[in-house]
Amino acid sequence: MTDAQTTIGVVRESAQGERRVALVPKAVGSLTARGLAVVVEPGAGEGALLPDDLYTGAGASIGDAWAADVVVKVAPPTADEVKRLRAGQSLIGFLAPRNPDSPVPALKDAGVQAFALESIPRISRAQSMDALSSQANVAGYKAVLVAACEATRFFPMLTTAAGTVKPATVLVLGVGVAGLQALATAKRLGARTTGYDVRPEVAEQVRSVGAQWLDVGIDAAGEGGYARELTDAERAEQQKKLEEAITGFDVVITTALVPGRAAPRLVTAVAVAGMAPGSVIVDLAGEAGGNCELTEPGRTVCKHDVTIVSPLNLPATMPEHASELYSKNITALLELLVTDGKLAPDFEDEVVAASCVTGCVTRQAADERSGEEPNADERSREEPNADERSREEPNADERSREEPSAGDS
Repeated sequence: MTDAQTTIGVVRESAQGERRVALVPKAVGSLTARGLAVVVEPGAGEGALLPDDLYTGAGASIGDAWAADVVVKVAPPTADEVKRLRAGQSLIGFLAPRNPDSPVPALKDAGVQAFALESIPRISRAQSMDALSSQANVAGYKAVLVAACEATRFFPMLTTAAGTVKPATVLVLGVGVAGLQALATAKRLGARTTGYDVRPEVAEQVRSVGAQWLDVGIDAAGEGGYARELTDAERAEQQKKLEEAITGFDVVITTALVPGRAAPRLVTAVAVAGMAPGSVIVDLAGEAGGNCELTEPGRTVCKHDVTIVSPLNLPATMPEHASELYSKNITALLELLVTDGKLAPDFEDEVVAASCVTGCVTRQAADERSGEEPNADERSREEPNADERSREEPNADERSREEPSAGDS
């Protein structure tokens, strides 16, 4: 390592239950090939079963990752972690820019240039950087396994000498990335699957993974592929029809989110009471309050003989593959930000401009700092405001991208 090299620091996650790591060893080679040096905090990969010697074997060094030029992590930094950063450093990771307790203001005060993965624009060339979608795939898959473990019935149809067991019926509410993966996974397990979303244009994606479409006659398609907020009349009509439909399913998995707002309540207490004893609800919107009226975020409860599970960080329960996918997202973004072995973000690039939530320096600002006259053809851009540039964390559950193929996991 030379002083001229730009260093990438992989820090150990401190959030309770967080087992993912921002970069896996196989990513080190591609970064060092671009002239970067990778420094890993001791034990950073242990939660994902990636010991330090795998990193050193791939060409990284073990040391003070918080002192690196660019720090990469998974969960938003705590107040104490922000204090470990210095002015002029860059940070890449989930930053929850729309949350009330977002670290973005503290990062701005500290002079840190921060890139929020939640703010990556949904365009074709940015899909490889879309960490919300990659982690939502993990959540959708694991949600079905959680439901199967909690259920009192088989998922597939079984024909035995003792008789035939009917397949379980599974309803997924909110058919974005996590929802589609949940439908595909439940189908693989042999369940009869049905999907619902307020955006009717995703019906074909639901059918493409072998599921039926639940049509309640409400269209709430919004801008950018997100659902708009329902009117009071639409909400009442939706609630009535969903209450009727939900009672006929053995398993309900909910993933519906509206960016910047509390999760819509799709499963009422009345609907829960109407479900057959032994049924299961897995609510993936717990971090935003939950889609089920009886959800207790982060807990598993039994109400009206129905088990309601609300995990808050399912991707962390599958840290090996979740970290591998997340690492690819980080690497893809770094490849866009690095030129000739140096961090040189081009804020004329819409992906870079949208993802940067603090510390952004436009070309005009750079020219002014160096005393040069900016080119008249170059238009200035204000530093992105976190509320305007970003979306809510957690989840790409409200997204609608490519449906998972039958072989995805």
